[in-house]
Amino acid sequence: MNPSSIQPSAFQFLTDLAANNNRDWFARHKDRYQASLDNMVGFADALLAEMNKHDLIETPSGKKALFRIYNDVRFSKDKSPYNARFAMSFRRANKEKRGGYYLNLKPGNCFLACGFFNPNPEDLRRIRFDIDDNYEDWQKILRSKAIKSTYGDMQGNTVATAPRGYTVDHPGIDLLRHKSFVFRHTFTDDEVLTSGFHKSVSQTFKTIRPWLDYMSEVLTTDRNGVPLP
Repeated sequence: MNPSSIQPSAFQFLTDLAANNNRDWFARHKDRYQASLDNMVGFADALLAEMNKHDLIETPSGKKALFRIYNDVRFSKDKSPYNARFAMSFRRANKEKRGGYYLNLKPGNCFLACGFFNPNPEDLRRIRFDIDDNYEDWQKILRSKAIKSTYGDMQGNTVATAPRGYTVDHPGIDLLRHKSFVFRHTFTDDEVLTSGFHKSVSQTFKTIRPWLDYMSEVLTTDRNGVPLP
């Protein structure tokens, strides 16, 4: 068995868990969960190694990248005890490299996402300042063939009209409306189960690097380009 490849048995476990999302069933199939988890750790380790070839990731290991399968029901309408998916995230290293990477693996709903989900108010202010000043640069990056063909349009929550301090006729209003700045790419289950999928994910993440590097500069300098203390 290739430790870097996701096994069909792991996906079958998730399918069965979705149909039997209760503690009794999970306890009876804990060995299947552990085998699937070990498989995902091996995959995440391989993905982390690939990503460190083109970026600097501070997440120390595949195990540390993985989300818990247990569902926090305190603030959720879904009271199912488990999340019938495996998910992982990777943070870029040091304050000069902003942004992060996320991968969701669930039968019938496999995707990766990257960017900035609900940035804090200060970061959002800096992002909007830069869009205001340099929206043409944003359009050039976001309309590049590599990003457009891989991710399509930028996604994320938006305000209904115009954010405070900007007008609806601003040429960059579609960008200014964003409160989150996220790119998403989907995979079929068959793609996920192919050998070398970790390399495909890494390459897809690599495609967004020009924008992440641009955003890193935006978020670590003032409006005049002077590094923040």
